[in-house]
Amino acid sequence: MAATLNPALRDFWQTPARNRVLKGGRSSSKSWDAAGFAIFLAANYRVRFLCTRQFQNKIEESVYTLLKIQIERFGLKAEFTITNNRIVHNATGGEFIFYGLWRQIDEIKSLEDIDVCWIEEAHNLTAAQWEILEPTVRKDGSQFWIIFNPRLVTDFVYRRFVTNTPPDTIVRTINYTENPFLSRTILKVIEAKKAEDEEEFRHVYLGEPKEDDEAVIIKRSWIMAAINARAVLNLPSSGRRRIGFDVADGGDDKCATVEAYGIEAVRVDEWKAGEDELLKSASRVHAQAAEAGAEIDYDSIGVGAFAGAHFASLNDQKKAQIAYHKFNASGAILNPKARIDPKDPQSPANEDFYLNLKAQAWWEVAARFRNTFNAVTKGMTFDEGELISIAPDCDHLDLLIDELSTPRRDYDGSGKVKVESKKDLAKRDIPSTNKADAFVMAFAPRAEGSTVAMFLKNRHR
Repeated sequence: MAATLNPALRDFWQTPARNRVLKGGRSSSKSWDAAGFAIFLAANYRVRFLCTRQFQNKIEESVYTLLKIQIERFGLKAEFTITNNRIVHNATGGEFIFYGLWRQIDEIKSLEDIDVCWIEEAHNLTAAQWEILEPTVRKDGSQFWIIFNPRLVTDFVYRRFVTNTPPDTIVRTINYTENPFLSRTILKVIEAKKAEDEEEFRHVYLGEPKEDDEAVIIKRSWIMAAINARAVLNLPSSGRRRIGFDVADGGDDKCATVEAYGIEAVRVDEWKAGEDELLKSASRVHAQAAEAGAEIDYDSIGVGAFAGAHFASLNDQKKAQIAYHKFNASGAILNPKARIDPKDPQSPANEDFYLNLKAQAWWEVAARFRNTFNAVTKGMTFDEGELISIAPDCDHLDLLIDELSTPRRDYDGSGKVKVESKKDLAKRDIPSTNKADAFVMAFAPRAEGSTVAMFLKNRHR
């Protein structure tokens, strides 16, 4: 069958509008169709596309790859020149350039002659960014393509373009039911999700936004406020360096690390490694720790139990003194008699509130995110150690935000809080939150007087 666009969206693309808003659930062909129509325009007209998304630290994180695939799919490879950061049609001069909104919004302000600003994964778009983008794309007849899977009705993009649709805007919802290109396999997956969890199915595959996910441990708005918070709050780059290391436990799981420098996460990494490649992964993390002058906090459950032995051996081999510390997610909580909120003597004791160390670590990190949100958005003051920040140039930033804002509160039979399990996440069609777990380990509390703490004390004498 010859390559074609989704006929269900023909009227959407042909209707004149300043703002084209295309929303819906997963597997609906939104981005694929946008890429295909964009290639058609560039092959026939001299149009300049500004392709954006919130976080784009590598070109592969943009729609660049999607455009390349559509060029080949339509048999147009000979007509385009594709460089490392730009795509141009040889005859028309139609052009695609790629920018990340978070890091390059000031550069975008100076761009000229933009015909189409394509905002991919637009659920992360902020009001401040829109105030810059809207007047920047000012050419006569210019357009915005705003494409996203709805998350919350409180998100700016949903409120601005769906709840209160502005003039000269076309809004189209498309779901998998209108995608003629889906395989039988994915249709079976979707039907299984529908039978298993109707509410989650409607959110994921029918694009129905949630009112507000109050069930999560860390709210997305708190995380967004923490991006670059150290600089926003004029705090110095200082403090201990730690690397949280989440070890893959087989299957499709991946290893992940998050490096923290004081209150700020400065580096995020993820890679595929089998259970039999733990030494290779441990060597990778050990080398990063040596380069950064960091300590390692590693997941010591399952295959991760052997990571400590590898770190010890690597220290011996390399005559290094890299400190490494076990993080036992199901282990005992720290400071059991202390209050969960030291400023509130009426708050419950740690031992009465948390089920295990993982719950305690996630809740304490959540509290720092909440404090940071209040500091950034409301001007409230906190001690530096009560805050948290994420460097905007971290790789995998979109995915890290998603993962941190995904796990929900859960409870055991006695009413103590715990973090939603991997098994329950899988029921919601959500893969393991490797990067988020590594992040929490990089900021997790430690027991005073632990062997690592003593090692560090001796090391710095």
